[in-house]
Amino acid sequence: MNAKRMTVVGAALAATAAVAYAQLGGYTPVNLSSSAEGKSLIQVLNDLNRYYLHPVDQDKVLRGAITGALGSLGDEFTYYSEPEDNAIDAANLQGEFYGIGVTLVAANADGTGGKIDNVFKTGAASTAGVQIGDVFLKIGDKDVTGAKLNEIVRLVRGEKGTQVTVTFARDGKPYTAKMERQPVQIVSVEQTVLPGNVGYIALNTFYNEKASEQFRAAVADMKKKNVQKLILDLRDNGGGLLNAGVDVADQFLQSGPIVSLRDRAKNTQVFGRATNSASDYTGKLVVLVNKNSASASEVVSGALQDTGRAQIIGEQTFGKGVAQTPITLPDGGKVAIVSNEWLTPKGRQIHKKGVTPDIEVKDTRYTTPVNFSGSGVKPGEKLTLTVEGKPVTVTADKDGKFSYTGEVKRPTRSAQQGEAVVDVQGDAILKKAIEVLGQ
Repeated sequence: MNAKRMTVVGAALAATAAVAYAQLGGYTPVNLSSSAEGKSLIQVLNDLNRYYLHPVDQDKVLRGAITGALGSLGDEFTYYSEPEDNAIDAANLQGEFYGIGVTLVAANADGTGGKIDNVFKTGAASTAGVQIGDVFLKIGDKDVTGAKLNEIVRLVRGEKGTQVTVTFARDGKPYTAKMERQPVQIVSVEQTVLPGNVGYIALNTFYNEKASEQFRAAVADMKKKNVQKLILDLRDNGGGLLNAGVDVADQFLQSGPIVSLRDRAKNTQVFGRATNSASDYTGKLVVLVNKNSASASEVVSGALQDTGRAQIIGEQTFGKGVAQTPITLPDGGKVAIVSNEWLTPKGRQIHKKGVTPDIEVKDTRYTTPVNFSGSGVKPGEKLTLTVEGKPVTVTADKDGKFSYTGEVKRPTRSAQQGEAVVDVQGDAILKKAIEVLGQ
């Protein structure tokens, strides 16, 4: 992508009020203070230091200013990541880091806390007896029951060979595990062969520099097994690197454009073209998508649909039809700026629309959890109700209100990275794909 890179200049607040700012639209230290709005920003920052009752965290204020500037655009895909989050993001992008060998999901309904979603067979957590469903209570001496998921990840990861002590809860009972951080490689591709020699490859993310290499290896493996019918599962794949999306689509196409980019001046150019290669898979193909398939997943499904190479089965996709330019900032943070919209081979713009499947089928892998709320009891009072045959205790808040949300059923994942686990009977989209391939 040949988008112009933008820079950020930062300096400490002082009486003369230099301020960190993004060079959006060609701002300079001189002309920033030439407008009423620029002068107001500088004055507010200075007056905050002069009058605010409590000590001011200068870094937090300046980062908040960056976040506010980007937030004023009303564009959810143009955003700022703080240095700590960006460090985790960079490790995920590289596809390897040092940790305990688990994947996490939020433990609480508000998205906070951490719970074990999967334990890899070869990791330190597996050796220590950590199990799926265990909830993080403490990391070292720090209580993380209400922490953001990224904070938990940051505390668990670290230098090779160092140790981390985690207190978990299992069925409400705490236990402590001391583990040594070991190399963890992110495997974004899972595969298996279904009855009838139907190949199945699930690509979980494009946000991994090793994703293309892993996907090519999976396709090569299917060809070695003489698979003539293949299912590509892009469900819950929120996208990632555009190059990776182009490379995956190219595994199934021999010529023609895959995706084009259009800038704000409406200049359009082809970003990726298919090339004819002996490693291409030329057998029958279907692609599975759902409402969480986004960005690079839509690049792939849109290209394969436009060219008639594959039938798309599942739900309307998310609809992220824009590309971002990532910029690393002097503070170690990152800003992602929407710089282009992308088009399918037939010139379709799918932003906020999504890709419509050729065959629409509801994703039955997830069920709507039991949930309820009520009021009219004493603040702090506990109520025990029977939900699906099990007792559930809720506590009323200060207004006498209470609520409960059950766990969302999640698809089973293998403890062996790269191995796919599927439910042919209970997964309606997958079942339909097998039916279509059998026709």
